[in-house]
Amino acid sequence: MTLGELAELLGAELSGGDGNQQVLGVSGLDSAAPGHVTYVEDERRLTAAEAGPALAVIAPMGLRAAKKPLLRAANPRLAFARALASFYPPSRMSPGVDPTASVAKDAALGEGVAIGPYAVIGEGAKLGRGTQVHALVAIGRGVEIGADCVIHPHVAIYEGVRVGARVIVHAGSVIGSAGFGYVWDGEQHVWLPHVGVVIVEDEVEIGANTTIDRATTGQTVIGKGTKIDNLVQVAHNSLIGSNCLLAGQVGISGSVKLGDGVVLAGQAGVSDHVEMGEGSVGAAGADIIRDVKPGEIVLGRPARRIKEQMRIDAAAARLPDMVRELRELRKRVEELEKKL
Repeated sequence: MTLGELAELLGAELSGGDGNQQVLGVSGLDSAAPGHVTYVEDERRLTAAEAGPALAVIAPMGLRAAKKPLLRAANPRLAFARALASFYPPSRMSPGVDPTASVAKDAALGEGVAIGPYAVIGEGAKLGRGTQVHALVAIGRGVEIGADCVIHPHVAIYEGVRVGARVIVHAGSVIGSAGFGYVWDGEQHVWLPHVGVVIVEDEVEIGANTTIDRATTGQTVIGKGTKIDNLVQVAHNSLIGSNCLLAGQVGISGSVKLGDGVVLAGQAGVSDHVEMGEGSVGAAGADIIRDVKPGEIVLGRPARRIKEQMRIDAAAARLPDMVRELRELRKRVEELEKKL
């Protein structure tokens, strides 16, 4: 498309340059090529962009005039994301059922559904219009999947799971397996049956090799618009709000409740029955064993309010000096005691 067309698509203000120039692609600053559009968020990076081969630069509204055409946007990173999506749309499978796939006779497939090689669709399953099921996916009995979903290879969705529309599930993920529940009878661990369901609401994305356990009874819920990274564990009966972000290797125990917009950074863990309020944040590696108030940021093991934990960390950094001083004081006290 032309530079002017791209500016219109992004809702950006074109400053300088010819709107009829052809845009050949979109790339990051470090990989910019002739004819490409890149983006910056500050003047330092703009200087680097001016020296590079890019045709034009997506930039914040208030940035100075540049040697290259600018696409000024209120949120340049968001504009960059939309530009990438327009130039590099995801590939789609051709509609239809691969001859090697196994589809139950009573399964309901919407218009334009695509089923890849060796996929298995169980009895009574329902797949919405335009949904794509890649190779070697297993979809259990009675599963319901909404429109325009993408289920990548080697995903297993156990029976009774309900998935909304425009959901993406990446390779190797498991949704609806039994939760980790046992009862000690005095001699051995007796399995506690998990007969509940998993509900994944619209526009959720689930990363590779993530597991979401079905409820013991009732529901495990992943709220609308929530994005889950790779290698995340969500245990039985957890209720994840809308538009949450769960980064890689996060672990969520049973019956946890996350409010809307909660963020958990890499390797954060949440103990069972803990509640995190709307908009709260668990920093990387946080061990969250107590309820967290809305908007609060917690850090550390165990997790504390971030300012408190930072004071503790600062004090810990001084421990070697404090130990040395303590030894010297003990020595002086012993010498004084001898004199007395």
